[in-house]
Amino acid sequence: MANKGTCKAADCNREAVAKHYCRMHYRLWRHGEMPKARYKICTFEKCRKKRVRGSLCEEHWTAKHGKAAAAAAAAAPAAPAAPAAESA
Repeated sequence: MANKGTCKAADCNREAVAKHYCRMHYRLWRHGEMPKARYKICTFEKCRKKRVRGSLCEEHWTAKHGKAAAAAAAAAPAAPAAPAAESA
């Protein structure tokens, strides 16, 4: 395997594996725990929370979609139960 150099994280001299990070720092980057995290932030104005669904954080996604989904479910009438056949 070709040598990819050393890890680009500060004070780390391990061999780079992916994205110029060593195994440990690449795992941290994937989980959003490095200073320049993989995950983007919510697109709602002035919100700096991590994206959860689509381009929004959990709070803003629920505000946008949660009420509409709950209203649609409440508006749809429940199917009436079939009457039980009585045997004589």
